[in-house]
Amino acid sequence: MYDMNSSYFSSFGQLNDGSVYYNPQEETEKNHANLKALKDHLFGVVPKYAAQLKAMSSTSGGVGTAGYAMSPVFVDPILVDRTRKFTPVKNMLKRVTNQGRTADFNVITAKGGAFTAKEDDALAETNTTYDRVSVAIKYLYSVGRVTGQAMAAIPGYSLVGSSISGTGIGGDATIGTQFAQNAMQTEVFVKMRELAELEEKLLINGNTTTSVYGGADTTEFNGIVQTQSTTNEYDASGLALTEDIINTTIQYAFDDSGRPDFAICDSATYRDLMGILADKKILQSSMEVTSYGTVAITWLGMTGAIKVYPSQFLTNTTTNKSMYFLDSNVWEIRALQDATYEELAKTNDSKKFMIKEYITLICRAPTFNSWIDSLV
Repeated sequence: MYDMNSSYFSSFGQLNDGSVYYNPQEETEKNHANLKALKDHLFGVVPKYAAQLKAMSSTSGGVGTAGYAMSPVFVDPILVDRTRKFTPVKNMLKRVTNQGRTADFNVITAKGGAFTAKEDDALAETNTTYDRVSVAIKYLYSVGRVTGQAMAAIPGYSLVGSSISGTGIGGDATIGTQFAQNAMQTEVFVKMRELAELEEKLLINGNTTTSVYGGADTTEFNGIVQTQSTTNEYDASGLALTEDIINTTIQYAFDDSGRPDFAICDSATYRDLMGILADKKILQSSMEVTSYGTVAITWLGMTGAIKVYPSQFLTNTTTNKSMYFLDSNVWEIRALQDATYEELAKTNDSKKFMIKEYITLICRAPTFNSWIDSLV
């Protein structure tokens, strides 16, 4: 009889002493039968033997080049752009085709005036003063390059935020997702987004004399801030936003015959405006969901309804906060060529491309607009 508690039984079960259960030089049916019996014993009759083996864990195999060697890495196919910015101004202003490298237009700067006279008085003409304005088209670029190895190795991704519009305020914010089938398409989508955000930056803060965004001087066009300059400025140094400041500033444009119908401000000033309306208990009725993916606040002033949008490209630093009231009828984005994809000369084992556009911003009458400066 076998001692069921003996170490021999624990190791070999009911195999007779001296039984051959493995011999690579002499494989017989008996050897196979003995080996089978041994395995059945070790992992069946005496399952505690299996517990004596080293368990495989998530860290088995040691640290590999990207996590533990035996655990494969699965990368989520969703790619989110953490740097994305919204572009309400780009989406709201008119885009107008333009022939030539300058946008030229005429304006009336003074009228001689009509007059009254007696019967049969001599009638002398009065002179109207005209002027020509010329604004240079500027050239915007976004350049990318993808190696052959990247195109072969990088899978497709769903890019969240590669197609967005508006400010993102509100639950229906338009944040589109585009599927890029390969690395080349991913890079094209990213570069398109870069160009859209550069355009928004320039539409607000561009400076044709001293570059704001790192390009060579004179390569930018003047944005809203520079174009408006000090025209119809309400200096609110040391002051917080109030209903009276807003209405007084709108009056500046009204007195110069402007009719502002939309406004942009920094995010903190937008919040201050919400506070004013909340105190008046009319916030909900003053907010309107728009097709730009925003909730615009509608301010009713002497020029009518003015939709207010927050911008991520205006500073919200206290004492430097601002708000611009704009007459959309006098602002235009002039385009010699809108966004266009073009492949560049092949360099090494890669594809290089650019996305470009030739545009500028014009304002036919800065006096039709007004703005608040230096809010706390």
